[in-house]
Amino acid sequence: MKEVRILGVMINEPSKDASLIQNILSKYGCCIRTRLGLHDIDEGYATDTGLMLLELTGDLQECQRLENELLALDGIEIQKMVFRK
Repeated sequence: MKEVRILGVMINEPSKDASLIQNILSKYGCCIRTRLGLHDIDEGYATDTGLMLLELTGDLQECQRLENELLALDGIEIQKMVFRK
């Protein structure tokens, strides 16, 4: 059975940990099929939160390590979706 795994990553104060987040995403780049970043704009300025959607592929343990490293950062919340075909 094939799975489509999506992580929704809410980032509070994204500029604070941007380089740490980017390093983690680069480290696990082989697990990330699609990456979409969204941010709120309030009166023409970006707000202090951001949302990133990651479509994951490959080894489940490697995907779990990616999730755990992101969760170890302050201000990160993750929600998961798994679709089975």
